Amino acid sequence: MREQPPQQAPPVQRVRLRYAKRGRLRFTSHRDFSRAFERAVARSGIPVAYSSGFNPHPRISYAGASPTGAASEAEYLEIGLAEKLDVEQVRRVLDDTLPAGLDIVEAQESPGGALADTLQASRWRIELLVPRAAGVDAAVAAFLAAEHVAVQRMTKRGLREFDTRAAVSALEVAEGERGAELELVVQHGTPAVRPDDVVSALVSVGGLVLGDPPLMTRLEQGRWDESRQQVLDPFASH
Repeated sequence: MREQPPQQAPPVQRVRLRYAKRGRLRFTSHRDFSRAFERAVARSGIPVAYSSGFNPHPRISYAGASPTGAASEAEYLEIGLAEKLDVEQVRRVLDDTLPAGLDIVEAQESPGGALADTLQASRWRIELLVPRAAGVDAAVAAFLAAEHVAVQRMTKRGLREFDTRAAVSALEVAEGERGAELELVVQHGTPAVRPDDVVSALVSVGGLVLGDPPLMTRLEQGRWDESRQQVLDPFASH
C-alpha cells in the first residue's frame, strides 16, 4: 500500500482575476488558456497553493469560460496562494508573464463563496458583418416574438438541443462599423446557450442570411439585475 503523501496547507489568500482574450488570442480554447496560465504562474514565482494527494495541482478555479473563437473582456478565475500578497502585484506579474492578447485586467481579494455563483449572465456584442437592411431587425423581432426557438449543436455528450429563447433576457440591434451589431444578454444555464446558438436561431426562425462568421465579444459577465436590466460587475459592491 502506497504511503499517503503529506497534506498541503490550505491557501492563506484567494485572489480573483478578470482577464481578457483579444485579437487572435480569441481562438485560444479554455484548455489552452489554462495551460498557458499555469505556465505563467510557474514562471512568475508567485507562491501558489497546491492540492493534496499523489498528483497535487495548483489551486486555480475557472468559471464561465467563453467558447473558442469568441473574444472577451470578462473572463474570471480564482487562484489560491500560499503567502499573502498585494492583489495588484499578483495581477501585474501574471499579466507581464502571459502573452499579449491574454491580459489580466483586474484583481480582487476573494470575498468567499463560489466564483461561479457570481456569474449568472453575460452581455455580448455580436458583429453580424451584414447590413442591417438585410432583414436583421425582422429576424430579431421574429425571435423575440417566439415562445421557444430550438437549435442543435454537437457537444461532448453528442448532439444536444437547446431552447435559445428561454435563455435570452435582452436582444437589440444597432448599426456598427462593419454592418449590423447585436447586443445580447444570455442567462447561464445547463445546458449552456452560447451566442452562436442565438445566431443560429435567428437564421432558423427569422430567415437571416449570413456571409462571413459573426464576430462575438463578451463585454460583461456577472449577476443579472432584472429591475435595472443590467449585468452586475462581480467585483463591484451593489
